[in-house]
Amino acid sequence: MSGGRESSSNNNNDSSDERLLFLRGVGERNEIGTASRFKPAHYKKPARRHKSARQLVSDENKRINALLSKANKTTDVLPAAKRLVPRATYFSVEAPPSIRPAKKYCDVTGLKGVYKSPTNNIRYHNAEIYQLIVKPMAPGVDQEYLKLRGANFVLK
Repeated sequence: MSGGRESSSNNNNDSSDERLLFLRGVGERNEIGTASRFKPAHYKKPARRHKSARQLVSDENKRINALLSKANKTTDVLPAAKRLVPRATYFSVEAPPSIRPAKKYCDVTGLKGVYKSPTNNIRYHNAEIYQLIVKPMAPGVDQEYLKLRGANFVLK
């Protein structure tokens, strides 16, 4: 009985050794000996240029708190200043203007406005909207659409 068990365990060891050797051989063949042609060998990930909104708000709050603590050390009583403490929120943090171009949307549907009417400067999504809505539009209506976008013009 014991001899049968040993032979089956030897068979399992032999098959696992063969499998391990096979997998190692496959792994060696898959290794790339040269640098990738997509990324140079001296590639370094660029440093992050912009902070997230959460980081901007926390940095601004730290700056304000530091200024207030400095002001509290110089003067003993600042009750009015404490009540008017400017808090940094997502809406009060100032940032430089975006370098990306503004997105353009259709004035009628709100979809991506790829085209612009040459007669009344209304943006539209496709030719069907132009034929059905923009082209037969009355003269005063086009100014209302442009006023919604903030691009209307008033003749004096």
